[in-house]
Amino acid sequence: MTPQDCLGNPVHLQDRASLAPLDDFVGGFIACEARAVNILAAADRDRSAIVQACCAALHMFAESREGPLHARPFIEAARASAPLASEREQRFVEAIACWVDGDIARAMVLHDEQARLHPRDLVSVKLGQYHRFNIGDAVGMLRLAQAALPACGDVAQMHGMAAFAWEQCHLLTQAEAAARQALSMTEREPWAQHALAHVMLTQGRLREGLQFMEHGSASWTQLNSFMVTHNWWHLALFAIDLGLDELALKTYDEQVWGVVKSYSQDQIGAVSLLARLELAGIDVGDRWQDVADHIALRLDDQVLPFLDLQYLYGLARAGRPQAQTLLDNIERRGAQAASGGDHGGAANAIWQQVAVPAAHGLMAHARGRHAQAIDALGQALPQLLRIGGSHAQRDLFEQIHLDALMRAGHWNAAQQQLQPRVNQQPESLRLRRMAQRCYSTLGLAVSA
Repeated sequence: MTPQDCLGNPVHLQDRASLAPLDDFVGGFIACEARAVNILAAADRDRSAIVQACCAALHMFAESREGPLHARPFIEAARASAPLASEREQRFVEAIACWVDGDIARAMVLHDEQARLHPRDLVSVKLGQYHRFNIGDAVGMLRLAQAALPACGDVAQMHGMAAFAWEQCHLLTQAEAAARQALSMTEREPWAQHALAHVMLTQGRLREGLQFMEHGSASWTQLNSFMVTHNWWHLALFAIDLGLDELALKTYDEQVWGVVKSYSQDQIGAVSLLARLELAGIDVGDRWQDVADHIALRLDDQVLPFLDLQYLYGLARAGRPQAQTLLDNIERRGAQAASGGDHGGAANAIWQQVAVPAAHGLMAHARGRHAQAIDALGQALPQLLRIGGSHAQRDLFEQIHLDALMRAGHWNAAQQQLQPRVNQQPESLRLRRMAQRCYSTLGLAVSA
């Protein structure tokens, strides 16, 4: 009898002992748990297509230039064994192979097909959402979730995946309902907690959000470094807005930076949190230097523009000369995309049209050239959705643009950006302080 994974998908293995580590990958991946890496231990003894493809996917999540190099031997082994695999497994192999080859458009098509034909392949669904997230396609994320949900209503993580997709589509009522459905099934669903944190931040429910994440933190055990540091990052955002500076700094020091300092997502989480702390007027001391030591190894990556832009800002804020090298590399990547000389095709125009001006704006802000920062970021911001990231993550770039406006003395423009933020988040002490400064400078008797 053909064995099945923990979601009921038939799997064709060369060694039945591989089922346990495969379940660790399947269950661990959708639950954001560190046990997903256990599949690597099965790779030497089991050359089956599904085992090898899962190992390749893990290496791709390094989000580095080296990722495809490390993944390629596994995907080649998966393809060699694919004739012995099921149609579902073969499609999964090809989707991962496309990722390794840089053909993200084709990978997304295959994940969409898998969701329709095999909706309980939630690893494929989550990967499809990941790719669409990275190009700002929130609608595609939600479409994937809705394709799989009717067959997976018994899986708490499916509701968490749906919740985040709803939230990224600005459908906050549906997002909260899906997140609470997931949490009613299991308290330990960090992706649903994360989605609900997004909802509460967007709706200005800052005190409630802080309390919710503080309570939820007891369940953030045995998670992968991204999930645990990212949920603490969200908690820190609430603390910053509420004026709880010591809590925000303590959260950075003890929970956000230091879990896996070599990992891309941990690095950008540190950069973006340090930047937000500074923008709120909090002295971060020499904390930029340790982060810069690690992101200085990322100069040649150019995997995702969303990552490179934050690496750049971190290096620039640390005063590292490598910031200029990374800016040059981003420009080179943009020129390559503009010339059509890269495998990714039209999608790579994002580098030229969005990443290059954003990079110049971030560099200018970090170096105190605020007028230049205003112009360059102003060019990039209307298209920023295309670089991926969540609303909350991309808000950093808007905060930097607003800071540049204020520092350059463009108070009228700053007021127009700032007051809607105060209206949306009336509990935010950070925003009220900024608004009071703005109105005082403008000579207006307005209570923020």
